[in-house]
Amino acid sequence: MADSRAITPGPETHKGHRHRHGNHHPHAQYRLSFPGMHFGRSNKEPLQSSPAMLDWKLESPPLIMYGEPQTSSGALLSGQLFLSVKEDSLEVESLKASLHVRVTQKRPFATHCGDCAVQRTELKRWELLQQPLVMVKGEHFFPFSVLLDGHLPATMDNQLVSISYEFRAEAIPTHSSALMAPIKLERTLDVRRSLPTSETPHHSVRVFPPTNIKASAHYPHAIHPIGTYTLSLRLDGIAKLNAKVNTVEYWKLKKLTWKLEETTKTIAPACARHTPKLGEAVATAEDQSSRKGVIRSESRIIGEKTLFSGWKSNYTSSTDSNVEVELDYSLAKNAKYACDSKSRDGTEVSHQLVVEMVVSQEWAPVDKPSLVTHTGVGRILRMHFATVLTERGGIGISWDNEAPPIYQDVPPSPPAYSTGSITDLADEPTLSDGPVSYSRAGESPSGC
Repeated sequence: MADSRAITPGPETHKGHRHRHGNHHPHAQYRLSFPGMHFGRSNKEPLQSSPAMLDWKLESPPLIMYGEPQTSSGALLSGQLFLSVKEDSLEVESLKASLHVRVTQKRPFATHCGDCAVQRTELKRWELLQQPLVMVKGEHFFPFSVLLDGHLPATMDNQLVSISYEFRAEAIPTHSSALMAPIKLERTLDVRRSLPTSETPHHSVRVFPPTNIKASAHYPHAIHPIGTYTLSLRLDGIAKLNAKVNTVEYWKLKKLTWKLEETTKTIAPACARHTPKLGEAVATAEDQSSRKGVIRSESRIIGEKTLFSGWKSNYTSSTDSNVEVELDYSLAKNAKYACDSKSRDGTEVSHQLVVEMVVSQEWAPVDKPSLVTHTGVGRILRMHFATVLTERGGIGISWDNEAPPIYQDVPPSPPAYSTGSITDLADEPTLSDGPVSYSRAGESPSGC
């Protein structure tokens, strides 16, 4: 039975076809043509370099807000915007700049909604050109300044939310087209907050019932991201006399762990499209606020360490037994942290130092304290110390306290000049009398 299937010529068939005719170059290749498809820019429209360039220079100190958001005077931002013209002349139609605060919710109200994920608020806008202007070749300077309010949040980036400050500038040439696109500049600002600190260590006392153990701790209430800090801890009441059986019961410290814990709370707002999904029933003010978004909360460890030794133990008697330890703690080397903050949009970051101690119970006869017997009873003692993580204040002076010097005893009028004689200039040569040449010392002048 004959096979009627068509045979599709393969690469070998085409190769033999080329050799039989001998009309093609041996290195010739096939070209595929796709009409209607364009890859890149046509040769008729070459890419033209930008006729100018935008840059900036900040003249203000680092943006640090001092104090709590309710009392802070904010931070002053000032600088200059540079427009460098490369051609002989360039007519610019407009030059604008703006400053926005951008809040990105990493767990937004609606997962795939860009409006729920990103909120941008304009803080300031500058119209640096009031009318079109022809600029010659060179650099042109445009100053700008703004006062950031003290209630604004600091820059942060954690697992729930990211807050950044964006500066954008745009220069539009008069004949703007695809070949001469607008000239743009985008930069980000680092805004920090420095909270007040106390030089006196904070003192805290904790009791752990049903035992008689009492913990006394001295620690700094505020810490900084860079640096090591010390917590002094003393345990009392770790021994008890049992007169019935003439024994002494001890609590021995076996393990100590410290952790720096960061907790972030934020409200993921809903955009206009997703707001009705929160429900219509509103009973209280709390329900009304919950309609604006969903509360997100998450905690993470930014520093921790476990110790099995390093403390001093004293078990001399049942009434004078204690454990003392000097605990050094700090942030992990590559920890991603956010300083303490609380903003109006509901974003709040707080920290605490968590200390966990594992103690086991032992007993020994009063007359033979070296004969220790383990009871198998153990307890975990956990303490939480509220800690403020804040940036260092630098010079510690806000912009409103940097006042210029005040000069005392200065009259309101200009200073008076002393009385002197008036020189008669009638005999002095003038430019209309001809050129005048002045000689060196010892020579006679000429031209007079």
